[in-house]
Amino acid sequence: MESRLVFVHGIGGLRNPARELTAWNRALAAGMREAGHSAAARDLVSDESGRHAFVHYADLFGRGQAQGGDAPDAPDAAGGVGAEAEILSDLLVAWVDGLAAEHSDERDRKILDHARSEAEPRAQEQGSLAVVRRALNVATTLLALKPWGAAARWITPKMMVSHLGQVARYLARAEPDAQGISLDRRIRARVAEAIGDGPAVVVAHSLGSVVALETLHQLGTPVPLFVTLGSPIATRTVVWPRLLPQPPSVPESVGEWLNFWDRDDIIAVRPHLEKELRPSGGGVAPTSRRVDSDGTWVHDAAKYLAQPAVAGPVAQALAGTAGGPGSGGGSG
Repeated sequence: MESRLVFVHGIGGLRNPARELTAWNRALAAGMREAGHSAAARDLVSDESGRHAFVHYADLFGRGQAQGGDAPDAPDAAGGVGAEAEILSDLLVAWVDGLAAEHSDERDRKILDHARSEAEPRAQEQGSLAVVRRALNVATTLLALKPWGAAARWITPKMMVSHLGQVARYLARAEPDAQGISLDRRIRARVAEAIGDGPAVVVAHSLGSVVALETLHQLGTPVPLFVTLGSPIATRTVVWPRLLPQPPSVPESVGEWLNFWDRDDIIAVRPHLEKELRPSGGGVAPTSRRVDSDGTWVHDAAKYLAQPAVAGPVAQALAGTAGGPGSGGGSG
């Protein structure tokens, strides 16, 4: 049986699933052609079977404000700093620390030292809005880093904090609906529905990598290839200890896991997942690979998908040439 391709998006605002599926397919097809898989690229962009899927869940973050706009998504805390605000606070520190580990330029180090002092919680800080104000200060400082300064024309600190807030809200495991189902469970349900009975090649970006990982642990669906792009999974003090289940490990249904990161991706700190996750019972472990994209905002999913190093293995997996569970992990 041919594998279904399932895309899982990350942080950000509302999307049109049909348009996003087309855009992600085209970006991936461009990478496939560059990797020497022209036939696979042609099949991908011409496919009208509806077999492939783009999982959209950004609408579940709505709290009455327009997502993707210029307003920060403040953590919801009644009478003090609640779980979401605490997670956002921890994310700020982990974010800056992770960036500091990757940057040695003297100018950047000074900026990061200043951002680190801004990221530290204040003893007198009261309420979740104080955390958001601190986050805005940190984001404003980080936008001075090379090469992200030019991105300030279209990615504002408020947008960056709003997107970080989505990570905090997912990990808080709260916000039950009328049926008592928490936000994170509702998001995973959409991914599980798209994957179905499989087999499926799952390509997940940013926060979507966390969502997809947790979903695959719940399913027995065969996944010959799991691809994560710009993933925050290994953020050791924030995301990693809050992953479900614990201790974090590779789902048993995954045959191969390739994790891609860009040095200039400010979300993918601590990118080497193989150092942080236990292999599956079949010995499958993540294989992390660096890619280098042009531009000032390399966290964009399309930039990752257009990389031949990313698209080539996906083409092979869709053709049925990737390893299955117990195959021993990624290929070179």
